Amino acid sequence: MTVRTDLLKGNDGFMKSRSSIIQRIKGTAVPYAYLTPTLTLLTMLMATPIIMVVWYSFQSGAITDKNPHFVGFDNYIDVLTDPKFHTALANTVWFVVLSVVAHMIIGLAFAMMLNASCLSTFTKTFFRTLFVLPWLLTVAIIAILWRLILNPNGVANALLSGLGLIEPHKEWLADPHLALAAIILINIWAGYPFFMISILAGLQGIPADLYEAAEVDGAGPIRRFWSITLPQLKPIIVSMALLDIIWTSQQFALIWMTTGGGPLNKTEMLSTYTYKLAFAKYAFSSASSSAVIVLILSMLLAFFYVQSQRARD
Repeated sequence: MTVRTDLLKGNDGFMKSRSSIIQRIKGTAVPYAYLTPTLTLLTMLMATPIIMVVWYSFQSGAITDKNPHFVGFDNYIDVLTDPKFHTALANTVWFVVLSVVAHMIIGLAFAMMLNASCLSTFTKTFFRTLFVLPWLLTVAIIAILWRLILNPNGVANALLSGLGLIEPHKEWLADPHLALAAIILINIWAGYPFFMISILAGLQGIPADLYEAAEVDGAGPIRRFWSITLPQLKPIIVSMALLDIIWTSQQFALIWMTTGGGPLNKTEMLSTYTYKLAFAKYAFSSASSSAVIVLILSMLLAFFYVQSQRARD
């Protein structure tokens, strides 16, 4: 009887141990089971195309040649030593820096105006609707609208020449000296509502007690802005700026629909440069190298964005 009791206890312990192991495996496997569909889609839609583009960038005659061969970093050297790539990189830097800075300043100014307590609710609602309109328009509509405005016989020329500021019938988008400034202006107009809405939400989250305490201590409006408003908005502004840099550096549709990268490559960006390599010159290997370079730059920006989010949390 003693032996049978020991056997039963041993079997019971074995069953408990087995059940515990199964539960641990289930606890570990269940989250991965939920993630499997998403990971499968990510692999199919993101990882596979990226790997293919990276592989093409190391080949000569990718896609167009029946038997492409491995050439190492030759395509990267060709792209990085191409003067047009340097022009596109410089234009992209100017386009991104001026657009993001203007988005930030205009968005902050409009958000502070819409958050002012001296305005009535109707006025705030009216201007919020008015200011956010550019953000609601598609890129195609924005491009057509501004092509009409900046037409030699358009509204901009009529107003500015009427005031005596410019000569009549100026070609804003076809003039090599004005085209880059024109598309930066269009991008600023189209993108500032993103900053305005985000900063307005941040302003409404700042406790009123801080301003009341600062006012009691004798701080004026400028002092309150530098000591309370900006420090409180800093995490939002940094996050929005990094996101805007990523989005603006990848801008393609607006430039393609307004200037197509011209005139004389004055509005050529990394996105249009890569597109022309692939679909105008059919140099898919060089286009893949350019795309990988853009990908690396975007990943660096994404890294800084993630770091800022971690610091914010």
